[in-house]
Formats: sequence, structure tokens, C-alpha cells
Amino acid sequence: MPKLAANLTMLFTELDFLDRFRAAANCGFGAVEILFPYDWPTGEINTRLAENGLVLALFNTPPGDWAAGERGLAARPGREAEFRDGIALALDHAEALRCPQIHVVAGVLGDGEDRAAAHATYLDNLAAAAAAARARGVRILIEPVNCRHDMPGYFLNTAAQARDVIEAVGSDNLFLQCDLYHAQIMTGDLAETIRTHLDIIRHFQIAGVPGRHEPDQGEINYPFLFNLIDSLGYQGWIGCEYHPAGDTVDGLGWALDYDIGGHGGG
Repeated sequence: MPKLAANLTMLFTELDFLDRFRAAANCGFGAVEILFPYDWPTGEINTRLAENGLVLALFNTPPGDWAAGERGLAARPGREAEFRDGIALALDHAEALRCPQIHVVAGVLGDGEDRAAAHATYLDNLAAAAAAARARGVRILIEPVNCRHDMPGYFLNTAAQARDVIEAVGSDNLFLQCDLYHAQIMTGDLAETIRTHLDIIRHFQIAGVPGRHEPDQGEINYPFLFNLIDSLGYQGWIGCEYHPAGDTVDGLGWALDYDIGGHGGG
């Protein structure tokens, strides 16, 4: 049965960030994910994880200047030194927080920027990140993000593109983070996407399309996809990365039939 992790950047935003861990545990979640944990001491986060019986499933590398519109540095020529400093910081956090995997955010390209140069930079940066992470016992993930609605100009957009990148890098420590919300917007055909790429997928994320609200809203048949994922033997977490349409807890009725806690039962 798919195991669900609460994204604490998007869920339980009615509460201060550090109070969201208890809220997630009270709803039965056994794991959480965070976009960027860097604003809080790792000791504080560890305390909240331990107090509430939670594990941290995933977080992202530093994005650069978020307020200025940056969404990652991995595919940004000329920012290699800053990217590698960010990888070092992320790996320190992963070790301190006992987090097994990190999502490396690629970045946004402006109109007219050289995609070939960005691609070469991306491959080099990912190879370095995967090697550094292997030495620390951490997996590196890359996530295709839709460039149609949420993040215009984002460099990595489809699972097929991600597979090409992973194969070009040639590391055994580089994998796919498959966000089904973004995949639906970019290509659809989600069942085939899952079947084709499950061998390199180490984390899923979900949200309803359109709107990025609860996954029981919109055009994606998540019960069907959860059954498919289960039948294919996936053992990892599925991150609930959506914006609740209302109160977070009130909107969690869809999850009651699934393994929120990751213990093998609903």
C-alpha cells in the first residue's frame, strides 16, 4: 500500500512551521518532506521529528535567490561554485537530519539563454553532486517541473528528459523524483510514465489537477494510480505536495484509505 508523507511547506500552514510536525503526526503521517529546511536549526527539526515519531523523506537543495525568481542553480552556467557550496550545505543537513535523499533543483532559464551550455553545466553539476552524496550515503534526485503554469522556463520538464539526463550522467546515485501533478500537465499518460520509469523513480509526489489542491479533486484518478504503483512493487514514500483548498485536516478525508503512517495498514 502506498506510503504517504506530508509536505510541511504546503500542508498545515495554519500553524507555525515547527508546530506542523505534531499536526502531521496527529493525522497519522509517518514521514514528512520540506522544500527548504535551511531557516531552522537542524537540532530543532530533529527534536520535532523524534518527538513525533517522524522521518524526513526529502528536501531540496538551496534554490539561489528565491525572491528574485531563481529556482535552482544546477543548470545555471557561471554559478558552479555557488551550486557546489549549496550541495555541501544540503549534504550536511541530510546527514544531521538522517534524510536519505535530496532533490537537486535545476533552475530557470530566461528567453534566449543557451540551453546547450545549461545542459552541459547540468550534467557536470549532477555528476559532482551524485559523487559527493554517495560518499555521505545520500541519493540525489531530479524532478521534472511543468513550465506551462507553475514554473515557466524551468530547465527539466518531463520524465523522458530526466531519464536522458540520468543516463548521460551515468551515475548509480542519480534518480528520478516523479511528481504526478507536473507530469499530468506536461505529458499526461501517467500510468505509462510510471511503468516506463519506475526503475529510476525513488520518490513520488501528488496533487490535484487543475489547481494543485487535494488529490481527490480534478482530473487525475489517484486510486487507480496508487493501485498501479503498489502492484509494481514501489516501496518508497509518496509526498503530499499540494495546497489545501481549505483547512488541511478537513481536506485529508481522501487519505484515510491509505497507509499514511507507512506501517502497512490504512
